[in-house]
Amino acid sequence: MKLYLASADVDEVRWAAQHRLVDGVLTTPAMLTADPIATERDTVLAITRAIQGPVYVAVHAVTGGDIYRDARDLARLSDQVVVQIPLLEDSIAAMHRLSAEGVRVAATLVYSAAQALLASRVGVVGVVSPVDDLDACGQDGVGAVRALRAVFDASGSEADVIALRPADATEFAACALAGADAVAVTADVLRSLLVHPLTDRGVDRLLHDLSRQHGSWSLA
Repeated sequence: MKLYLASADVDEVRWAAQHRLVDGVLTTPAMLTADPIATERDTVLAITRAIQGPVYVAVHAVTGGDIYRDARDLARLSDQVVVQIPLLEDSIAAMHRLSAEGVRVAATLVYSAAQALLASRVGVVGVVSPVDDLDACGQDGVGAVRALRAVFDASGSEADVIALRPADATEFAACALAGADAVAVTADVLRSLLVHPLTDRGVDRLLHDLSRQHGSWSLA
């Protein structure tokens, strides 16, 4: 399973990449406009320089012609860019055309197995399912990921199931067990994956044990 950082903060991306914790980056328009100084284009290019993996970037359009033109512009920024396009009736033709032309496209706003199956038919490389939005609406975000995995397995689709923004380590693990090909987590959740409620107790015990030892392993 791949792990993506859901962030457009270049410092966070650089930290995660340097520690080899993530395979790529998934951004949203809100993330890319958070910096009042840098343009979105400059931020995307900075992210591609900070990490070697795919960088998911959303179009700024919801109608077919505008989606196509925006996606082509994004694809020209870097070979690393995967263009995110909302799954709408008006976007289907553009997604199919872009995929046929070799532009890597991921469908967003995918909440059900039926939507995922339709997206896979137009050649997308992945479907992004926002686990947090589903949970907030009283639906089962992890259950949706499981359903997407099942329908892709049954249909033979090679598109990735990408679970977006699980709330914590428990939901992250549940998404992985549900069969997600990739999980995109915020920097805070990524850091939380490194620890456990028993971590502090374990560190205290380790420090206590070390205080009773003499010297180090060095032979010098």
